[in-house]
Amino acid sequence: MEKTEELYYTSAYISEFSAQVLTCEEKENGKYAVVLDRTAFFPEQGGQSSDIGTLMDDAGAEYSVTHVSIRRDDNGDQIISHILDKDLPVGAKVMGKIDWNHRFSNMQQHTGEHIFSGVVNSQYGYNNVGFHLSDNEVTMDYDGVLTEEDIVKIENTVNEAIWQNIEVITEFPDSEKLSSIDYRSKKELEGDVRIVTIPGYDVCACCAPHVARTGEIGILKVVSLQNYKGGVRVSILCGKRALEYLRGQHETVKKLSGMLTTSDDKVIASVERAFENNRNLKAQLARAGEELMEYELSRIPADRTDVFVVKATDIDGNLMRKTVNSLAEVHSGVCGFFAAAGAGYKYIIASGSDNKDLKMLQGILKERLGAKGGGSSAMIQGSIADGSGLSEEILYELISAL
Repeated sequence: MEKTEELYYTSAYISEFSAQVLTCEEKENGKYAVVLDRTAFFPEQGGQSSDIGTLMDDAGAEYSVTHVSIRRDDNGDQIISHILDKDLPVGAKVMGKIDWNHRFSNMQQHTGEHIFSGVVNSQYGYNNVGFHLSDNEVTMDYDGVLTEEDIVKIENTVNEAIWQNIEVITEFPDSEKLSSIDYRSKKELEGDVRIVTIPGYDVCACCAPHVARTGEIGILKVVSLQNYKGGVRVSILCGKRALEYLRGQHETVKKLSGMLTTSDDKVIASVERAFENNRNLKAQLARAGEELMEYELSRIPADRTDVFVVKATDIDGNLMRKTVNSLAEVHSGVCGFFAAAGAGYKYIIASGSDNKDLKMLQGILKERLGAKGGGSSAMIQGSIADGSGLSEEILYELISAL
């Protein structure tokens, strides 16, 4: 098959082009894979998602290009397939138009990643061992650990490189020149090798489109850092994506400052005070709940063997367990606490000095009330999804079988 001319290597800024259909193959999913004699659509490869856009035939009919893939056939020939919803006749002439906003955003992200990875490599000696660029995220994996302080320094250096508006050089050097170039690469390469150079910051083998000068990146922002497989995973955003992210963060701060009736620069202090107040209120509420429960328990006759407490409100699990333990110290039979949980109940049940087997009770609760849970013969806990059939009378009836 005739080799497709890759126009994105002629210039990353070609967004419209003419071409002819070489083949059109229907896929199992009802889509069509179209091969053109020339294309500006960059296929998915090297960790980067493909270009998208449209093809238009001579009659003016449009065909959406939702994905572009690249592979080698059994003869080792390279096949670039444009995935369409409709078929195109072989030999048809078409006009291709890539989604420029999508393409340029990818160019910003990828060139920003090169500068970032180049700085990490030169200053810390770590290699980029993983890269993913989609419409939603840009992540890089490095084989060494970076701290938050390191990230701030790298981010500053990268943005300085962006604002210097350095020329980005892309080339296919001949074998002699290539052998003299010290470049980064995640794998061994064969055949023609494309080198992307950002003078002073990075030299790397790469097949993707890049901006012509670093100033077109605009800005790079690191949005997350996490430990990953003995190294770290870093997520970044560049250009418009970075602006949209920072705008969202700013809107969040503005909303918080409005809710807390404070200025933007005092939001953190106000949130910390709110959390402290909340902790204090929770502690006060817990103490009040314990005091109220102690009062209720004191009114239960000490000579009762079995005791069940059923509450139509949600109760803290720690208070439930503490109450059940207190009941079991005084009452020799089965002591249980049931508290509302949505449309049902959660429960904790303990056995007093009579040492009744609560595993048997768990089975009865499961059979009669659809309970789910577990535990030991001395204590069980679980939940009942539908609490409409639960009452103290039913519970006392159930334990009569023990």
